[in-house]
This record gives sequence, C-alpha cells and structure tokens, in this order.
Amino acid sequence: MKKLTIVLPTYNESGNIEKLINDIFAEQKNIANWELTILVVDSKSPDKTGEIVKKLQKKYHQLYLLEIEKAGLGKAYSEGFQYAFDHLNPYLMMEMDADISHDPRDIPKFVHGIEKGADLVIGSRYIKGGSIPKDWGLHRKIFSIFANLFIRFGFMKLTITDWTSGYRAIKSWVIKNLINHVKKYSGYLFQIAVIDEVLKTGGHVTEVPIKFKERKFGKSKISFIQYISGIVIYILTNSSFIKFVIVGLIGFVIDFGISYLLIEKLRFTVWVATLISAETAIVANFVFNNFWSFAHKKIEHSFKSYSGSFIKFNVVSSGSLIIQSVGIQLLVNFLGRKLWYLYKVLIIAFIIIPYSYVLYNKFIWKEKK
Repeated sequence: MKKLTIVLPTYNESGNIEKLINDIFAEQKNIANWELTILVVDSKSPDKTGEIVKKLQKKYHQLYLLEIEKAGLGKAYSEGFQYAFDHLNPYLMMEMDADISHDPRDIPKFVHGIEKGADLVIGSRYIKGGSIPKDWGLHRKIFSIFANLFIRFGFMKLTITDWTSGYRAIKSWVIKNLINHVKKYSGYLFQIAVIDEVLKTGGHVTEVPIKFKERKFGKSKISFIQYISGIVIYILTNSSFIKFVIVGLIGFVIDFGISYLLIEKLRFTVWVATLISAETAIVANFVFNNFWSFAHKKIEHSFKSYSGSFIKFNVVSSGSLIIQSVGIQLLVNFLGRKLWYLYKVLIIAFIIIPYSYVLYNKFIWKEKK
C-alpha cells in the first residue's frame, strides 16, 4: 500500500486544526489503496495549536507533529518535506492550508490525478468547477485573479491557471529533487517556484477544480505588497519567456541598426536589407538564448549538436524572416517607405516574438523528459 503524507503548516490555527484533522482522516475510506498520514508543521504557535495536535495524536496514530521556529511558509514546507523523507517514506505528499479554506473531500481527486500519471496536481480555483469566495473583497479578487494572469503570461505557460494555489499533490521524489532550490522562497513564491521547477525538469502537471473557502477563525497572513513585489521579481529573474524577450530586444537593436545603415545610408532595397539584418540578429539570438534564456535545457556541448540545432534554428527562423520581409515590404508598398521602422517594430513585437518563442521551445530547446 502506497503512503500519502499531507503536510499542514500551522501558526495560530487552534480554532481550525482539530476539525481539519478529523475531516482529513475521514477521507481514508475514499482512498482505500493509500495509507493516509498527516504531518503538522507548527511554528510554535502561541495559541497552543501544537498542544491540540498532541492530544489528537492519542486518537490518530498516523498523525505526526514537527515543531519549528517561525520562518515562513516555504521554510515550514521544506522542513516538513525533509522530515517526511527521513521518517515517513511517502510515495505522495500533499500541501494543504490549515485554515479550512481547502476542502478535505477533494483529496481523492488529487490522488486520482497522480494515479493517472501526473507528477504534480494543482487545485485550481480558476478552471471549470473551481471558485473563489463570493464575499471576498474586490481588492483581494483583483490581486488573486490578475496575479495569476500575470504569472501565466510571464512564464508563457497558459495552460496552468492557478500558480499560487496551496492545495496540491506531488510525488515525493519530484519534490525531493527540487527542495534545495525552492526552499529559499517563502509564501506564494514557494508555490510558484515549485511549479516552475517541475516544468523546467520535464514534470507532468495537471489541475483539478477546487472551491476555495474563506477562513472562519484566525487571520489571513498575506502581505499583499510583499506578495506582488515578490511575484514580479521572481518572474523577471526566472522566466525563460522574459529572458527570451530581453534577448529579442538585443536582437532588435542589432536588426534595427543594420537595417538603418543599409536602408538609410547605403540605400539598399528594403527587403534585401531586412533579410541581412534579420539573419544577423538570428545568429546573435541563437547564442544568447542557448546560454541564458534556455540555459536549463541548453544544447549539448558538441559540434554536431550545435550545428544540427543551429540549422533547425535557422529553418524555424526562416518563417520570421519571411513574415518580417514580406510584411514590411507590403506595408511600404501600401503605406509608404517613410514609416518602415514603425512597421518593423509592430511586426516584431506582436508577431515575431510570440511566433519564435513557441516554435523554438517546440523544435530547438525542447522540454526535458
């Protein structure tokens, strides 16, 4: 029988913890092929949450308590996962909030997702069947919805709808391989970093719908300013897409500079100048993307790998060459030569960059398996 360990970080959850633990263990009957254990990671709550857990241990032999110093959600999960690796040997681990906002009756859905082959199953509030509380304040709805949209587009991973959800299941060896990287993050950044790393290492991620509930006891520990600023900084420093865009801007400077020289100074035909400048930028983009944007899946260090990939890169990039050259020439023919640089900016920003990112990921820098 495989073991499932649910890790519950707590701080001042005395009003919620007993009901939650009872409700979780009540789900054992619905996952009969799994041995259910709970690990409470309490940050020495002054409201005696830990004492309540100790009393419940007399009733539940599969209930464990780890008491740590208060150091944030990421630290609590990291220490909880490590304790589980060392003492409980679970096949599967789950994260869950201890404030009754996550319904234990959803646990079988997560288990089923893992049984179907997923490495990480996320409880999403933003897919069909999921929801957020209707009585949430407008500011909180805006923060939650738009933050997740920002993350989705920042990583250009649109199929994952709820990056900040704290209700999820992950295979133990998957999180074990990531823990040294993600443990430096706290709060929602920890949740985002886990998904980011699972995807970068080729893990299979799926979502199941959850109906998120507002807590009844205690206070929310969210700091919205820290929440938003942390997300922005994480995406700017970790997103392959953002790095790709920066490389694209560098390529644009190269492309634009050569185009300007050839068109304005040397009076080349527009399409010829565009062809030369774009190909030069493509060579630069290949180098920068391989060693920076997609460094986590860069091409192997061999002449054969580089040459083969560069040929593929040029084949894929030929589409952007054709789009840009034909597009600019058509706009010049219909609207005049004077604003050729504006046509170039629009075509690169709204067509070339998205087109290139998708195809480079698919054919050149493929996800690791």
